[in-house]
Amino acid sequence: MAALTRAVCAALCAALLLSAGCRAQDGERDGALVFWTPHVTPDRLAQQEATARAFTEETGIEVEVVPMAAEDQNQSMVSGAVGGNVPDVVLIAPDQAAAWHAQGLLDTEVPAEVVESLGPATFSGRAMDMVTPDGGPVAVPSDGWGQVLVYRTDLFEEAGLEPPETLADVAQAAEVLDTEGRAGIVLGTAPGAPFTTQTLEAVLLAGGCELVDRTGAVALESPRCVGALEKYARMAGASVAGDQDVETTRAAYLAGEAAMLFWGSHIFDELAGLAPDFPPTCDECADDPAFLAENSAAVGALRTPTGAAAQYGLTLNLGVPRGADTASARRFVEYLLGPGYLELLGVSPEGRIPMRTGTADDPEAYTRAWADLPAGEDDATRAPLSEHYDEATVRGIAESAQGFRRWGFGTEHAAFAGALASQNTLAQEVGPLLDGAAPADVARAMADGARAVQADVE
Repeated sequence: MAALTRAVCAALCAALLLSAGCRAQDGERDGALVFWTPHVTPDRLAQQEATARAFTEETGIEVEVVPMAAEDQNQSMVSGAVGGNVPDVVLIAPDQAAAWHAQGLLDTEVPAEVVESLGPATFSGRAMDMVTPDGGPVAVPSDGWGQVLVYRTDLFEEAGLEPPETLADVAQAAEVLDTEGRAGIVLGTAPGAPFTTQTLEAVLLAGGCELVDRTGAVALESPRCVGALEKYARMAGASVAGDQDVETTRAAYLAGEAAMLFWGSHIFDELAGLAPDFPPTCDECADDPAFLAENSAAVGALRTPTGAAAQYGLTLNLGVPRGADTASARRFVEYLLGPGYLELLGVSPEGRIPMRTGTADDPEAYTRAWADLPAGEDDATRAPLSEHYDEATVRGIAESAQGFRRWGFGTEHAAFAGALASQNTLAQEVGPLLDGAAPADVARAMADGARAVQADVE
């Protein structure tokens, strides 16, 4: 079955390459430039359309902004390539970049030209690595968000705990702070859920666990992986009862029901009361809406057993499909990462940390400006993160993002790692661990599942 699947995929890819190659042999075509974006909410779409209009005013090139979630992008990209109708620029994650590159769907000349033009040193090296599987970038890093550990500084101080630096510190603090009235931590535990997949990889990375060894064999049964799963089980035991997902974890911390939270950097505007749909509801928040922001700190990268820093992060990258109007696409990408960059980041700054930190003349220009971009979902309350968090916290968010880690991305195992994440393979095996199964047994089941995915992909 796997061999048949690969044969079908090979035939499909050949058809895709043929049709995409015939799409626009001279790199240009008539009509508006088409930009696919995964930021689909009305307010974020409006901001992106305003940026596109500014580009049109400057260049005369019309832009059609098409909101499209990542899973829809994947399907539409394949069918569009077969029909010879592809977008010109797409905002994509590293796993999409890896899969599309493997299928021959991405132009690689434009990203290389853009990076060279803007200056390789102005981009996060780690973000660049995530989209460089074969020696050259297949997309251009734009921005990203990282999984952070948010913790209650007031509760840590009361318990005499130091800020956590390692996964072991987090597990120990969770158990110390787990009381009858408040959980020690809340994190993703719902079996098979994408948020649990993200949490698991973040925890395993922090534990020094690698997906594959130097030979390319699945390494999830290693002592470090087993140790990380043991700490994950301890944290889950000190978490809010029941299966926890992206919504319930956020709600629990905002309600003051947990002393720590593993979540994305998007949480910072919500802690500060800048997201009306998700307001802080803790008892203290009734009198002081900023209570959680004032009494919370965050750790981005945790220290692994080897002393290295590890933070799970997801970047968004500007890709140019084969068959696009490459001349216009390059101009638009360079505009989005130059004159229009702060507007692009301003769509949701708490979740769009710059992967281009500055310019050749001012290497930190965009990082500094990002800290002052208004965050939040209501025009009446939008405010920069720097107004709600101290300079060290804001600087830490931006600096730790330059060291994002992900399994496989930027290597020959990128497609495997992407498929493993998108299929939530590891999260499907987590249930027994939460019910008391031995971490080594769960690691073995996860490794078996990963090997099955690897066999299909590689």
